[in-house]
Amino acid sequence: MKSLLEMLTSLQQEILQCRLCPRLVEWRERVAREKVLRFRDQEYWGRPVPSFGKADASLLIIGLAPAAHGGNRTGRMFTGDRSGDWLYEALYRFGFANQPLSLHRNDGLELLNCFITAAVRCAPPDNKPLPPELDNCRRYLRQELKWTEQKRVIVVLGQIALNAFLKAWRETGASPPGELIKFCHGGEWELSSRLTLISSYHPSQQNTQTGRLTRPMFHDIFKRARDLLDRNQDSGSGILNPAER
Repeated sequence: MKSLLEMLTSLQQEILQCRLCPRLVEWRERVAREKVLRFRDQEYWGRPVPSFGKADASLLIIGLAPAAHGGNRTGRMFTGDRSGDWLYEALYRFGFANQPLSLHRNDGLELLNCFITAAVRCAPPDNKPLPPELDNCRRYLRQELKWTEQKRVIVVLGQIALNAFLKAWRETGASPPGELIKFCHGGEWELSSRLTLISSYHPSQQNTQTGRLTRPMFHDIFKRARDLLDRNQDSGSGILNPAER
């Protein structure tokens, strides 16, 4: 029987080789060839971006998709763009990362009891994946959700991520939530006695530059995640390695 690490490694290799969506393949590779002026001297990743962190972490974060000149350039989720600046600063503040900066995939950043994935693994044009592309990519999220034994909190960043999660969750055969889930910032639902879902606005520039999402609002999301995990730890609910916080 394969270990969790072996299953994750196998899934990541499958993701890296994925060419299921012709539009996304064409776009990610064209962006990697043509680049933008400020990154013209860098080699772009130009492939599907794998998940980041340990599969047995207590906190799962689900984003939308890699940015064309962020993850599609650096090869790591939420790395090298403004959204990542917001996310990793918040994760560091609340003990889920060892540093607040995310510049490139070899910058020493480590996640602490946290795993980051996305609804779509390739950069979509205009940051807008099409429904068939979301359907194609959900197979990977669905597989990751099967490794939920140690999960205590799931944070979804944006409505698309929430919808992708709910569809994948149902497809795993998990029990549906006992109440209606409708996206809002700071929404919170108990999926089971051991698992809590929290929704947040995505830290995209469209939200952060307009003031729709402020840093205190975003920090509140991860403060709540930390509080829930600490409460579960105190009650002996099974967080395996508190030292990793």
